[in-house]
Amino acid sequence: MVFSSTVFLFIFLPTVWLLYTLIPQKFIKARNALLSVASLIFYAFGEPVYILLMIGTVLFNYFAALRMSRQQGRLRKILCVITVAADIASLCFFKYVPWLVGVLNDSFSLHLLQPSYTIPVGISFYTFQILSYTVDVYTGKTEAQPSFFNLFLYISFFPQLIAGPIVKYNDIRDQLANREVTLDGTALGVRRFIFGLSKKVLISNTAALIARAAFEAAYPSSLLAWSGALAYCIQLYFDFSGYSDMAIGLASMFGFKLLENFNYPYSALTIRDFWKRWHISLTSWFREYVYFPLGGNRVSKSRTIVNRLIVFFLTGLWHGANFTFILWGMWHGLLMMFEQVTKFENFAAKNLFTRILSRVYTLLAVMLGFVVFNSASVGSAFGYIGAMFSFSGNISDAFIYYSPYMCVILAASVIFSLPVLPYVKSKLAGSRLCGVVECTGYIVCLPLLALSIMSLASSAFNPFIYYIF
Repeated sequence: MVFSSTVFLFIFLPTVWLLYTLIPQKFIKARNALLSVASLIFYAFGEPVYILLMIGTVLFNYFAALRMSRQQGRLRKILCVITVAADIASLCFFKYVPWLVGVLNDSFSLHLLQPSYTIPVGISFYTFQILSYTVDVYTGKTEAQPSFFNLFLYISFFPQLIAGPIVKYNDIRDQLANREVTLDGTALGVRRFIFGLSKKVLISNTAALIARAAFEAAYPSSLLAWSGALAYCIQLYFDFSGYSDMAIGLASMFGFKLLENFNYPYSALTIRDFWKRWHISLTSWFREYVYFPLGGNRVSKSRTIVNRLIVFFLTGLWHGANFTFILWGMWHGLLMMFEQVTKFENFAAKNLFTRILSRVYTLLAVMLGFVVFNSASVGSAFGYIGAMFSFSGNISDAFIYYSPYMCVILAASVIFSLPVLPYVKSKLAGSRLCGVVECTGYIVCLPLLALSIMSLASSAFNPFIYYIF
């Protein structure tokens, strides 16, 4: 089940929220039980068999963390290594084994039996969450959760279950036992959810039409190739950031506060700045649980570069079992290395001209990376990039997609992908107009919701990119 579906919007969410609010605040365990059951139903809607895998993963880590918390020294470390290895092995088995077998067969003319099972939805997200919990218990950053049901809710909470953001246990630990649903929190949550739904349905789905046409074209013109690359950047950002907005809004409706996952990444000056703004929960996870343990930047410059390349290799691999994802991750890692060696950040901050130039470089680098990210193979990725820079072909194949509605959507995507609204709010802070802007945000929710519902009802085209991760 996805948030941008009629079943979720008109049946699942209203039913769960109404039942949740009918349970008095003092019965927090009953509220947690309701959310756990609802999360199981939410997950089972697509793949009921893999519920057992998720429950088994939580059970295994629950008992391992309890045992670990009572041990010291070598045995504690052994328990942590075994638990982490088992979690990673489960992720690799379901996500990478079929791909690796296929690569071995193709590379060495082997005839190994290639598994054909489906990848459990959201396994990359909930595996990283449970890993962070187990490692934090081992390092003493948090105490082992005595209640299995609280730990299970932390992992299975349906707003962030299948596509994040990746929530670290310490960020939500106290809220599992003590939280309150308020009118302000619910109102903010509803507004945030509707804005996220609108980003997904009205902008991302529309941009996806151009992206799909361009990437599926056998011989796209240069203009269509550039249009498709730009459209995919829009689709991906508004798809995932919209989903994160919906997750944060839903959590607020149930009394939870989740951290932000995006901060206008397309306004970044450098690739390093981009990764401070893009998929923030994943970036912070790799920084805390991979980069720092490797030594971070506390080691030699050459070792620091190697550490970053390892992190970006794993970041690419985390996104999927394909060489395109690995190449995409390494592309960003190499760009980070270039920026570190040349001290590019100092250049970018010099003056207005260098800031503009740096933003152009960053957007172009990100766009080329996403072309690789969206391609079926490395060969097709280079073929598409070649089409972009061939500056040839019949440009009419691109113009047929630029209807007035498409142009309005693309213009809106530019405005909402840049920090225009925060800038306006900062200028109006303390004035009466600030309250007007705030009220306007609530007023436009109704027409946005109506437009989103009409769009869902009139079209069967409703892709969700990060659903497969």
